[in-house]
Amino acid sequence: MKDLLLVTLNSTYQHTAFGLRYLFANLKDLQARAEIVEFTIERNPRDIIEEILKKRPKLVGFGVYIWNTKQTLEVISSLKKIAPEIIIVLGGPEVSYETEKQEICNLADYVIKGEADFLFHDLCEKLLVQKIRPELKFISNILPDIINIQSPYQYYTDNDIQNRIVYVEASRGCPYKCEYCLSSLDKSVRNFPLDIFLKDLSLLIERGARQFKFIDRTFNLSPTISGAILQFFLDRIDLGLFLHFEMVPDRLPLELKTLISKFPKGSLQFEIGIQTWNPEVAKLVSRRNDYTKVKENFNFLVQETGVHIHADLIAGLPGEDTESFAQGFDQMVALNPHEIQVGILKRLKGTPIIRHDKDWKMVYQDFQPFQILSTATMSFEELQQISKFSKFWDLIANSGQFGETIPLMKELSKSHPQNSFYWWFYDFSQFLSDKYPQSHSIALLNLFKATFEYLTVNQGLDTETVLGSLAKDYSQNGRRELPNFLRGENHSSGNHTPQKRSSLQQRQRNHMSGN
Repeated sequence: MKDLLLVTLNSTYQHTAFGLRYLFANLKDLQARAEIVEFTIERNPRDIIEEILKKRPKLVGFGVYIWNTKQTLEVISSLKKIAPEIIIVLGGPEVSYETEKQEICNLADYVIKGEADFLFHDLCEKLLVQKIRPELKFISNILPDIINIQSPYQYYTDNDIQNRIVYVEASRGCPYKCEYCLSSLDKSVRNFPLDIFLKDLSLLIERGARQFKFIDRTFNLSPTISGAILQFFLDRIDLGLFLHFEMVPDRLPLELKTLISKFPKGSLQFEIGIQTWNPEVAKLVSRRNDYTKVKENFNFLVQETGVHIHADLIAGLPGEDTESFAQGFDQMVALNPHEIQVGILKRLKGTPIIRHDKDWKMVYQDFQPFQILSTATMSFEELQQISKFSKFWDLIANSGQFGETIPLMKELSKSHPQNSFYWWFYDFSQFLSDKYPQSHSIALLNLFKATFEYLTVNQGLDTETVLGSLAKDYSQNGRRELPNFLRGENHSSGNHTPQKRSSLQQRQRNHMSGN
């Protein structure tokens, strides 16, 4: 039994609650009375409440994020009715801004706004040790001194290391002011002491960690620090490491390029946020992009490295219409990233993008995920179609399952009336949407069948050509038996050797196998 529970609802099991581990690491003498308890948003709220009550806590701290607000509210609402004596403390980005207006915050006893590494300990000390009930419900203070924050990495369990995502961070903050992002509120970038951080990484590797996801918003901001970290991993790359970084797209000096080019194929993944290719829209939301350098860096990464590239675009930004977005998507496709994530704009609490609400008629949904519903330049219907486009693009192109067939689609798009791969795939996504309204539940085999039908019947492409590409795609990853509709005269199932395991996850392996 523990007096103090640190709880959150992760989006899926593979995600670990990095923030809770920071709180636990900085609890000092209260650690012995505390426990981290993680659930997922799919878990029945009644079961979550039952597990919490079994531990008979005096205080429960909940981490609240955009993906779990609704479910956490349901848990807290019932928990307060069943056991009103339990003190409820909230923290996390979703309750750090516009706090007083939120129902979930009104139900809680205390809410910590902003980074809570030290504030949570101080509050628990008052409540559990000194038996003092602070009068102030909403708690905030200056940012914690990053040098004095105790690192959380030893609190990853062996099971976490073997089966879940290991998050790490070398810095906090962001110097950029993109108005749709919470990081725009940061005053500066603060770096953890590099020597201590690298020691923590060493210990994780010794315990068996092989995949690391950096949550730094701008990993390559300091070439000196990012270079030292890359060199640290390069020296150990033979262990089969896989590293994920979020990169500033136009900031890649020669010293970093030299290091990056030394990594073996499939060991690095870069998440590169472009968001918009429209300079006027970028200026409107304070997004700084040197598009010439962005293209140069993409060409370098694609042509001279083995980096797996995940690029981001956002639909629904103020001032962007569908034509502009389509043109930007085509520009993105021309640079050949492995994945293009088409996201719909979300209104994150506290972000300054709300200043455009009146001029650009920005209308958002009131519930998670707080997506944009319409703007002055994009109707609800247009955004709905882009959302469907995004889902099917993810299933077809981003999945890496159709690597041989995507080039056929690109070639067909050249004869599209608008000579645009965006609009060609838009038509394809409409066909898929009509066929499978519930895109999340489509079996892979049905996707192959639908693709075969669209390319041959709707697009008039030669059957043997389509069979050839789809058969190769279906046979990847060691699938030995082709389905009947893919058995052409020259396309027997054959013997397909399963692919050798690598540090990449399956999705990335699909993309990298043919490069």
